[in-house]
Amino acid sequence: MNTATKRAAIILAAGKSTRMKSARSKVLHPVGGRPMLNWVTSLARDAGIERIVCVVGEGNVDVQAAARDLGLDIAIQEPQMGTGHAVQCAKEALRDFDGHVVVLYADTPLISVPTLEGVFKAFETHSLAVLGFEPEDPAAYGRLVVDGNDLHAIVEAKEASPEQLKIGICNSGVLAASAADLFGACDRVTNDNAKGEYYLTDIVEILRGEKKAATVVHAPETEVLGVNDRTDLARAEAAFQTVMRENAMRSGVSLKHPETVFFAYDTMIEPDVSIDANVVFGPGVTVHSGATIHSFCHIEGTDIGENAQIGPFARLRPGTHLAENTKVGNFVETKKAIVGKGSKINHLSYVGDAELGEGVNVGAGTITCNYDGYNKHKTIIGDGAFVGSNSSLVAPVTIGAGAFLGSGGVVTENVPDDALALARSKQVNKDGWGARFRAVQEKLKQKKKS
Repeated sequence: MNTATKRAAIILAAGKSTRMKSARSKVLHPVGGRPMLNWVTSLARDAGIERIVCVVGEGNVDVQAAARDLGLDIAIQEPQMGTGHAVQCAKEALRDFDGHVVVLYADTPLISVPTLEGVFKAFETHSLAVLGFEPEDPAAYGRLVVDGNDLHAIVEAKEASPEQLKIGICNSGVLAASAADLFGACDRVTNDNAKGEYYLTDIVEILRGEKKAATVVHAPETEVLGVNDRTDLARAEAAFQTVMRENAMRSGVSLKHPETVFFAYDTMIEPDVSIDANVVFGPGVTVHSGATIHSFCHIEGTDIGENAQIGPFARLRPGTHLAENTKVGNFVETKKAIVGKGSKINHLSYVGDAELGEGVNVGAGTITCNYDGYNKHKTIIGDGAFVGSNSSLVAPVTIGAGAFLGSGGVVTENVPDDALALARSKQVNKDGWGARFRAVQEKLKQKKKS
């Protein structure tokens, strides 16, 4: 995205995550299958932000590693003395930057690009932009003292007067200013307040004292939900899922019971797909037009072709690619399986590390035995092959096009095209054995009673 003025972001991620009660830092917990830090990083990049500094605590080793993997610059805040102090910790990393800087929070994952663009657009008329919202319950949120959209001050709830606590518009924490204004104002922030911390919010009055105008940009409450504990995380997940469900249905997807379908951040579903109740999509799923997903399916890392039929009770794992008109039925699991046009795996089967051609029929209870305890091996099944029920295909093995496998076989050798493979021992019937067995058991039962 082209922007007239250079943009940078400071992502605050130095909290100790104590309320999350987790060995993993709070900002690495996922919403929609994606860590919150990744959400905020993606937001910044999608908004054309070229420089991103992640402010972390010295003990947040996992956050530091994640930030490095995302290609972010890292600034250490130790000890943590408030948001104003956190922004100051990023000053050195942006010492050569001359442009607009937005302060984001790694535990606020759902802000949209249009909302953030609104923050930057505010610089056309103002020197400072603050993202505000109107919650149902303002509670402990800081209040925005405004006159229209002109912002006069941000008052922390603990510092607010009874009259100020009646204000309905609240502070999300997100704000933006020029690098010079932001860091210059932060240099003048003090910790003379109830918490003894350096409040970033104090820069509003500092900049206004320099005759620099501040404004409020409005956001929906659902976008600025902050996450402090597991309850907040569940609320953020619910807000995300609501948006995804509504977007899916508006784009032509049928959800039979929307509240029971769960999407990941990157789920892609084309129009005229039908999804029944209790379906979970993990990351990396694309579903093409005309497909039907029946109830109780879990799908991750999978591409589902046009007019495919999935489930009920199917589990599709990463690396599964289903061509058009395929069927993967009840209690079937696939993993790294390429399934050709019109092929069917209808019942009670596991197909992993496999490549199936077109028009293959896999009978109930079939297993591709892909793991020898050390390595994975591949099964290849040619076009039009028929695999009988309860077949075990011991990889590496190739079943030729048009071949037939008799039911109940353990196939350990390649099968030529159009051949019939019988890989089970000859049945032996022992006449009268059942009657003799029962007689012996009855005698033992009577002996125990006596």
